[in-house]
Amino acid sequence: MQDEQFLASSDANASHQVGVARRSMGRMALTFVLVAAALQWGWSLASQSLLEKAVIDVATVKTAVAVINALTPDVHARALGATIKAPGGGINVLNGCEGTEVLFLMFAALWSYPLGWRWRGIGMAMSTVLVFGLNQVRLLALFYSYRENRTLFDQLHGLVMPLLLVVAAIGLFVWLVNQNDRKPMVASPQ
Repeated sequence: MQDEQFLASSDANASHQVGVARRSMGRMALTFVLVAAALQWGWSLASQSLLEKAVIDVATVKTAVAVINALTPDVHARALGATIKAPGGGINVLNGCEGTEVLFLMFAALWSYPLGWRWRGIGMAMSTVLVFGLNQVRLLALFYSYRENRTLFDQLHGLVMPLLLVVAAIGLFVWLVNQNDRKPMVASPQ
């Protein structure tokens, strides 16, 4: 009889935990969608603003031009607004090409998952550095491939580089979750 009561109690407890987990997953999903949508909506309001110009023209394009000229000074690249110009071909960096969508998805994931404040802050800082750095690599790959091989440019632009950004962001998120969930090591008594 006690075994049956224990089993019934265990089943009820397991059912309760599943219900809590489902509500928690639903809450995380809703938070993710709302935060991602709010960030994207806010960014769309910044269209043609000084903020957009600072992010695209200055932080993204001017940085890429500086790296291009450091790597290949004979290319003579120059920043002209949202365009990387150079003899032999350049590229336009449009709204969406600066990596904000991936960054917004990371921020939404970091806000929706129950991370501690420390790891959430670390994650936001690391996400910003990761996305900016990989996006610079992406722009360099696109700039050089556009000049040399348009087929390669199309593959890099349409699939390879966006996928690299997303996979790297997922990898960082998984690492952050693992760090957050890691139990602190306690020294064993001697």
